[in-house]
Amino acid sequence: MEEEIKSEFEKSSFSVEQDDQILPTLLSYCINYKLSPKDLLSSWEFYYLDRQLSGLELKNAYLDGFLKYLQTETKEKQIKEESNIYSSNNIESLLNNNTEESFLNSPNAQIQNQELYLNSSSKKSNASKIITPFGERTSKFMSHSVFNAHNLVDKSTNQDAENSEEDEIIKRVKPGQRCSLTVVRSLPKSGFRIYDITENRVNYLENRINKSARKFTAFEQYGKLSDATMASEEEIFAVGMVVCDAEGRLNEKSVLLQCSVEQSMGQRVRLDLRNLPKFSLFPGQVIGIKGRNPSGHHFVATQLFDQLPVQKTDSSLLLLPHAKRREIDSPISNSPSSMNAKKREISFDDSSSSNCPPSRVLSSIIACGPFTTCDNLLFEPLEDLLAYCRRKPPQLLILMGPFVDSEHPEIKKGTVDRSFRDIFHIEIIRRIQDFTQYMGSAVRVILVPSVRDAHHDLIFPQPAFDISLVEDPTQQITCLANPNIFTSNEITFGCCNVDILKQISGEEISRNPTTSQSDRIARLATHLLNQQSYYPLYPPAIGVPLDFSVSPKALEISSFPDVLILPSDLNPFIKVLTVGEENNNQAVKKLICVNPGRLAKGIGGGMFVELNYNQDIDSTNASIIRI
Repeated sequence: MEEEIKSEFEKSSFSVEQDDQILPTLLSYCINYKLSPKDLLSSWEFYYLDRQLSGLELKNAYLDGFLKYLQTETKEKQIKEESNIYSSNNIESLLNNNTEESFLNSPNAQIQNQELYLNSSSKKSNASKIITPFGERTSKFMSHSVFNAHNLVDKSTNQDAENSEEDEIIKRVKPGQRCSLTVVRSLPKSGFRIYDITENRVNYLENRINKSARKFTAFEQYGKLSDATMASEEEIFAVGMVVCDAEGRLNEKSVLLQCSVEQSMGQRVRLDLRNLPKFSLFPGQVIGIKGRNPSGHHFVATQLFDQLPVQKTDSSLLLLPHAKRREIDSPISNSPSSMNAKKREISFDDSSSSNCPPSRVLSSIIACGPFTTCDNLLFEPLEDLLAYCRRKPPQLLILMGPFVDSEHPEIKKGTVDRSFRDIFHIEIIRRIQDFTQYMGSAVRVILVPSVRDAHHDLIFPQPAFDISLVEDPTQQITCLANPNIFTSNEITFGCCNVDILKQISGEEISRNPTTSQSDRIARLATHLLNQQSYYPLYPPAIGVPLDFSVSPKALEISSFPDVLILPSDLNPFIKVLTVGEENNNQAVKKLICVNPGRLAKGIGGGMFVELNYNQDIDSTNASIIRI
């Protein structure tokens, strides 16, 4: 149909700019507004003459204005059609005191009832008849990359998913074994609004520096803590936060070290990095540094430590059996959210105590929004993801927002005819409920919000969704905060649904020896573990409503997880990260870091991750799959 559109425009002496996005966009206009290529050309000619455009080339810059023209034209047609919606019989019945009955039976009331009560079955049947660019894609459920491919058992999954007709008929599978779920930390609670003051920010940053300093001084090899702002000819060791000397991006000449109030009254000193063969710095990073300050104005660094040390005794909790770890880590495990999760777990497992879930074995699928393409609100990618989960049922399905994306064109322009909360409950929650009811109690679903969710609190850290599901007696759907930590089958997951990787990438400066190769993506993700914080960047990036008054502990990574989930606009990846230095008597931890990418990108599909964790990293396999 794209060729037909192009041909119609060329017949009228119009040419289409050489851009891969123009013809698919025009095709979406035809689909959404039920136009033939000739009708689309006619509308374009009216728009072209009305705006007095120059030249006969249809450019990408004209498409936004043309879309608004089509929307206005469609609304005017609807108003004309609805102006004579009542007939003489309707008026007579209204005059005969049958007001209520006649109104309920009138065509206008039927339209309103569909909009207000949102008959999901009729909407789904109508949506299935619409042809969209996403629906016409060819490469469905193809593996983009595989982690530990030698551990894959079923290698024919992609061919089966592509060649069979399961999009129309999906066979019910046998229910698997239900996984355990314990919420370790999900803060803050609901009801918070942004009320941040300077004092909260100062206290948070001061506590971060002081806590980091105590961790460094616990190891003798770093030496005694000193004030970096004082002049000294001897080599000293100091701890402070990296800041920029002015607005703009950090560079080697603008790096300052801000020390704590306790050590130097919060004063700053300029860092001289010319003697360091290797470093990686960003604003807000807390570091340990050795060097001299002969003049009192420049601290000449000789050694830099960007990783907060972890004692083996601190990380030994991660190596204990799950039950003992919960007993020892009582301040965390006794949180209200954790207690509620335990009660739910016990109440279910008691009824099937003979079928205990296997230790550290879990099948999971991880996906991050948007869950609909930018040209409509049909949520086709979510539908296809749930269809894939019906074919290959995971024990745990992790869905991370945005669910109702504030960046979606229709949401941004305010052209939707429903509230954002209605869209969330009807398009997202109802679909997930249908999925869990179909699959049975063996599947758990976790929902994590995003700061881009139009229907939720615009704050970070972000509380969990507040939804009461009467139709979910087995507690299959669990809502967690952003960020959060939870365990499933004794596997610890950490999730942070803010694009911290992309934000640090835009602020980081680094120097690496020319002889060594560095994995930049892995280095960006390791910054969070080295800083033991889900959001170590300060000042926060534009668009991140960071509020330190809500719950500072929510940002802490108190213990290293087995799986770290960091959704990002960067290319999807699955990587093994190593934290700690064994030669310095520190704990060493290896973990899997996952960026599932976005499920929908533009008018097409994106990626999601299928992760099968099996005892340890070497026996685990994972795939990045194109939706």
